[in-house]
Formats: sequence, C-alpha cells, structure tokens
Amino acid sequence: MTGHGAAAGTLGRIVRHEARAMRSLALWAARRTHGVGVDGQAFGYARGQAAMVYGIAFACLVETVGISYLLRDLPVAHAVMLVLDVYTLLTILALQSAAVTHPHVLTGRSLRIRRGVTVDLLVPLADLTAVRRELRTSPDRRPGELTLDIGALTNVTVELAAPVTRTTLLGRTERITTIRLYAEDPDALARELRSRQAAGRKDGDTVAR
Repeated sequence: MTGHGAAAGTLGRIVRHEARAMRSLALWAARRTHGVGVDGQAFGYARGQAAMVYGIAFACLVETVGISYLLRDLPVAHAVMLVLDVYTLLTILALQSAAVTHPHVLTGRSLRIRRGVTVDLLVPLADLTAVRRELRTSPDRRPGELTLDIGALTNVTVELAAPVTRTTLLGRTERITTIRLYAEDPDALARELRSRQAAGRKDGDTVAR
C-alpha cells in the first residue's frame, strides 16, 4: 500500500472510531448495550474507570466555564473555545459510554472481548486452552499478548490454541494468543468460561464415540 493509501486508511479508521464513540453516547442515554443479543451474557468493566473519567470530565467542565467567563468580551474566541471545550467534554464522556455499552459478551460458542469501541475480538470457546482468574498490574508488552487493563489492572487471563488477529487503530496487524482483560465480576466470568469449556469437551467426546 502506498503512503497516501495507508494514510487514507488510517484516517478512515479514526473517523469511524470517533463516530462509533459518539454513537455510544446515544446508546448510553437510552440505557442500551451493543452486540449482547438474546443468548449473550454481558460482563462489564466500565466501573473500574468511572471515577477517573468522571473526575477528568468535571475538571474539563470547570475549565469550560472559566474560559467562557474570561473570553466573554471576545465573541469569536469565545465561540471557538466553547466548541472545542464541548467536543473535548463529549469525547471524555464517550470513553465511559463506550465502555458501558460495549461489555464483554459470552455466548455458547464464543467470548467477545472488548474495550470500548477500540478493541473488539471474537474468541471461539473451542480455542481456549487456559482460563485463569489472576490479578495483575499491566506487565511489559510481549509478542502475542494483548493486555486490556482498566486502571492498570487485569483480573482474567485467557490463552488460545490458535491466534486471533487484531488490527489496531493505526492499521498494524497483531496475532494474539494470550489476552489479559478486566471484568467487574472476574470470578463469574472465569467460572462461566471454564464451565463452557468443560461442556464443549464433553460434547466433543460424545461425537467422537
């Protein structure tokens, strides 16, 4: 791909990412989630970052009010800064709304692992080789590992027999065999994964016979 084509592709991904993030605000307001479905079991992770996001949003709101007051006699500058500040505030809130409305989703066949609208990986349960309930701080990045920490913490680790492919926002392709993620109820998630792993093995043994 040429440099121009690569730049255009990256720009397109960023624009789509921003659109999905802003759309999550509407889902959040409507108290709806994305991609859970009737047979899916949602496992949230947004509460782990809520205090930080709301704190930043509050600071941004205070700054917006202060800047508006200081620029009250400069209408053009006031209008420009108001637009920028409101957009910044919406972007910050979209971080939380995207996390709330895009939980991890477990079905009978797969685990959909997400972080807001930035990461969305579909992991077949048949490919799981290990599920561990373990609390870890964000480790150094290793090839083949993906760490989806919240507040620099992960609490569930899954290992895969076959890699899943992830394309980053900037277009880099990664092949992932170990995923460390955060869930608000890690015990329940790990328990459900192990249970469905065991059920899948039983079904496989029955078919083999």
